[in-house]
Parts: sequence; C-alpha cells; structure tokens
Amino acid sequence: MPSNEEEIYQEHILDHYEDPYHRGRCEHCTHCHEDENPLCGDHVRMELHINDGGNLREVYFDGDGCCISQAASSMLVEKFDGKTVEEVKQFSADDMLRLFGAKLTPNRQKCCLLPWRVLQAAIYSPVHRGRPAGAGDPSKKPS
Repeated sequence: MPSNEEEIYQEHILDHYEDPYHRGRCEHCTHCHEDENPLCGDHVRMELHINDGGNLREVYFDGDGCCISQAASSMLVEKFDGKTVEEVKQFSADDMLRLFGAKLTPNRQKCCLLPWRVLQAAIYSPVHRGRPAGAGDPSKKPS
C-alpha cells in the first residue's frame, strides 16, 4: 500500500500531466532545443526567451511521451520560468529527480531526466529568426 507521501507525489505528477504549465510555443523564442529518449520514444522540445541580462523571461515545452517525461517537463518549466541561466546551469540531474519526487527505476529516471537534458542544452542553443540554426519548418514535428 502506498504511503501518504507517495500518494501526494502521484497526485502532483498527475496534475502536471493533465494540466501542464506552459505547454506550447514561446512567442519570442531566443533559444530552443529538442531531444528524445530512444528507449521509449519520449520527445521533448524546450523554447526559451532569454533576455540580455540572462533571465528566462518565458519558458515553454512541448512533446509526446509518457506521463513521467511530460509531467517532469511541466515541473521544470514551472520551476525555471523567470529564473536565470546561471540557476539552470547549477540545477543537477539529482536536483531534477528530487523535484520530480517519486522513486523511479533507472529506465524511468531517463524519462524524468529527458526534459532536464533538453533545458540544459537549450540555454546554449540560440535560434535565428525564430528557428534553431539549420532547422526546417518549426511548425513540423520531426518524423
């Protein structure tokens, strides 16, 4: 039988999965990255608006995948909306697992860490005219 703490984590995860924070597109996107977990096919894209002072003015995600990867994306976006690039750089994989809260098997940890990896890469991935350098049509998902 799950403990009260585990039930709270599960409820929090379902809330983020069913009503995600900032899922969609960033209107003034300056940085963007996307990646997937080849083991399960989860896909996450992060779009950021970083101002000249290094503040994340807007943080959005989109993607497809399991409840863990999508809820973790929402939690991460909510945490870093309005924060600084330096705060993102200091946030470790262990910090991400603690933010998620629930105990996960090693394979499920990869689902949880996918959005963390994407956000870490996005702060180093400026876009040009609303698209990452060399990217195709931003309205199309990769096949």
